[in-house]
Amino acid sequence: MADKKYNVGVIGYGLSAKVFHIPLILVTPSFNLHSIVQRTPKPNDNAAQDHPEAKIYNSADAMFADSEIDVIVISTTPETHFPFTKAALQAGKHVVVEKPFVPISAEASELISISKETGKFICVYQNRRWDSDFLTVKKLMADGVLGRVVEFETHFDRFKGEKPATWKGTLTMEDAGGVIYDLGTHLIDQAFCLFGQPKTVTAIFTNQRADGSAEPDSITVMLNYGEKGPLVTAKAGVLCVEEEQLRYWVRGSQGSFKKYHLDIQEDQLKAGLKPGDADFGIESEDRSGRLVVFEDGKPKGSTYKNVTPQTYAALYQGFADAITSGSEDAIPVKASEARDVLRIIEAARESAKSGKTVTL
Repeated sequence: MADKKYNVGVIGYGLSAKVFHIPLILVTPSFNLHSIVQRTPKPNDNAAQDHPEAKIYNSADAMFADSEIDVIVISTTPETHFPFTKAALQAGKHVVVEKPFVPISAEASELISISKETGKFICVYQNRRWDSDFLTVKKLMADGVLGRVVEFETHFDRFKGEKPATWKGTLTMEDAGGVIYDLGTHLIDQAFCLFGQPKTVTAIFTNQRADGSAEPDSITVMLNYGEKGPLVTAKAGVLCVEEEQLRYWVRGSQGSFKKYHLDIQEDQLKAGLKPGDADFGIESEDRSGRLVVFEDGKPKGSTYKNVTPQTYAALYQGFADAITSGSEDAIPVKASEARDVLRIIEAARESAKSGKTVTL
C-alpha cells in the first residue's frame, strides 16, 4: 500500500488549479495528475499544452465517468461545489474541494452523509492552516508563552479600490461569494482551529468602496468564547492604505504577539516555485513578528522568527495518507470542520443583517 499511486482529476483550470492544486499534486508522491477538465482552452490558457501527460476533458460528467480516477479536485467557483462534490462522491471518487466548501451548512451536512454512505472522503482546501505565521501563533500558544489568550485579532486587509471582475466581485453571498466566504473563511477557520466553536457571533458588513453594490466588500466579525475564553476579531477590508498590513495581534495574560505581512507561499507558487524548492515558505528575518512578555516586572520585547512551515503540500500528503490508511480521522481538513465554520459564517450573516449578536 505504501507504493500505491492515486490518479487525480482536476475540475477547472483557473488560478486555483494552476497555482494551488496542480503544483501540490505534482509534488505529492502518492498522487498522479491523471486528467483536467477545461471547457474552453485558449492560446495562452491551454491545459493540454501545459500538461501533455494528462487527459483533457471538456465536461465534469466525463471525468466522473472515468473509472481510472481515484480522487477529484474541485477548483471551480463556489456555487458549483455542492453539485460537483455530490456527483464525484456518488461516482466513487474521493474529493478535494476548494474553499468555501459549499454555500450553506445544510448542503455540507448532506455531503457528509453521502461521504459516509459511499465510503469516500472529502477534504476541504483550507490551505492557510499551513501558513507559517499561523503555525507560529499556534506554537506560541501551545508553549504557553502568551499565557491565557484574552484577545485574538486576525486580519486580511488590502488596498483594492476596484471591485475584481472575477467571481470574487460578482458572485453573491447566496452562492458563497463575497468577502465573508472568500477571505472570511480563512480567518474564521483559523480561529476555529485554535478555539473551536464560539458562544456568540457579532458581525458588521460594510461597503468601503461605496460603489453602490448591494454586496459588502469588507467585514468585521467578533467571536465571543465566554467569560474565560478570548474575544476573536476577524477583519478584512479593501481600503487599507498601509506600508505593512497587520496580520495578527494576539494578547495574553503573560505576553502579546504582533505580526505583519501575509504568508509568502501563495506569491511563491504564483512565481513558479514549489514545495521542496530552497527556502519555499520561509520568510525573511525582517518579516518576523514582535513578541512582548512580562519579565522582571516590566514588558520585554524581542523579534520572534516564524517557524519553518510544513507548507501547503502537507494538506495533499495528509489526504493521500488518509486514503491509504482508510482513516477518516487522518483527513487534514474534515468536511465536518468546514461545516462548523459555515455555521459561524451563517451566524455572522444573520448578525450583520439584523444588527444583533447571534448565539450559536
